[in-house]
Amino acid sequence: MTAISDNIALISQQIADAQNRFHATQTVTLCAVSKAQPAEAIRAAYQAGQTVFGENYLQEALTKQAQLQDCAIAWHFIGPIQSNKTQPIARHFDWVHSVDRLKIAQRLSDARPPEAAPLNICLQVNISEEASKSGASGQEVLELALNIKQLPRLQLRGLMAIPAPSSDFEQQRDQFRQVRALFDQLNSHGLQLDTLSMGMSGDFAAAIAEGATLVRVGSAIFGARPPKPQPDSATEGN
Repeated sequence: MTAISDNIALISQQIADAQNRFHATQTVTLCAVSKAQPAEAIRAAYQAGQTVFGENYLQEALTKQAQLQDCAIAWHFIGPIQSNKTQPIARHFDWVHSVDRLKIAQRLSDARPPEAAPLNICLQVNISEEASKSGASGQEVLELALNIKQLPRLQLRGLMAIPAPSSDFEQQRDQFRQVRALFDQLNSHGLQLDTLSMGMSGDFAAAIAEGATLVRVGSAIFGARPPKPQPDSATEGN
């Protein structure tokens, strides 16, 4: 498990290097994507100072949350959401990054316990318009955001995107730049968003260059994933 600690230190340094290289003044949060990883790996990362973790599979996440109750972890749900999973997600997570329909947002709002803090929400944008990926289109985002802003028990924080994979740095930046433009458009309508969740293990430097405030990194922290469990939702990436 010392490798996990070393990897977190390395990625944290790479994040700082990207901020310096691109003169990025925003704070960047590292979200460790821990889907398919055992609770002991999450605990090792936590002991290394990592407190923000992202999960895709609901039942797997609930099991790990029960095993890690003694850890002050901020749990982020980052996978596609099925309607019948909204109640446990609303009750057991601090953030949800993958809202792309008003119906899902309404169900999350209805299910959020009144004694809990508002559930932090990011709208997922399908910026590359890939049929295989979840997410609202760029044309739908403003209306969706304005409607979600009115829902009780939710706090709309920003946008999340998973652009088409590319090894070309400038192409990566171009896709993230489009997300940032949508983010700025929403804020021009008074939405006061503060979160851009974009960038994963292979492209987070380009995301930081275009304003990412949260990067989602899995394999670069934990190594290759174990075999995929029986899914209760589709997967997100790394």
